[in-house]
Amino acid sequence: MNLDVILGILVWTGVGALLLFVLMFVDSLFTKYKDLEEVKAGNMAVTTRLIMKLLAQGYILSVSIGTSAHLVEAIVVSVVSFVILLILEALAEWMLKLLGSIDLDKGTKEGRTGYGLFAGTLHIVGALIITACL
Repeated sequence: MNLDVILGILVWTGVGALLLFVLMFVDSLFTKYKDLEEVKAGNMAVTTRLIMKLLAQGYILSVSIGTSAHLVEAIVVSVVSFVILLILEALAEWMLKLLGSIDLDKGTKEGRTGYGLFAGTLHIVGALIITACL
C-alpha cells in the first residue's frame, strides 16, 4: 500500500462521511418530527428507524463508491439513489395509509417500535433494490 492509496482512502472516506451527513440532514427535513430530539427523549421507534435509514444510505454509498471510477460519479449516484429512496418511501407510506390505515410517521413518533422497524425496513429494502441496479 503506497501513499496514493492511503490518501485516496482518506479522501473517499471523508467525502463519503460528509455526503452521508448531508443526506441524513436532508432526510430529517422530510420527517414530521425532529429525529434527534426523539432519539434524545428515548424514543426507540425513531431511533430504530434512524439507524436503519443510516444503514441503508451507508450501503448505497458503499456500493456507489465500489462501482464508481471517480469520486464525483459516486456522489452523483448516491444523491440520485437518495432521491429515488425518498420517492419509494413516500409511495410506500401513502399505500400503507390508503390500503391498511397504517401511518408509519405517526406510529413511529408515538414510540411504536414495530412502526419504526417497518419504516426502517422500507429503507433497507429500497437500498437493496437500488444497489442491485448499480
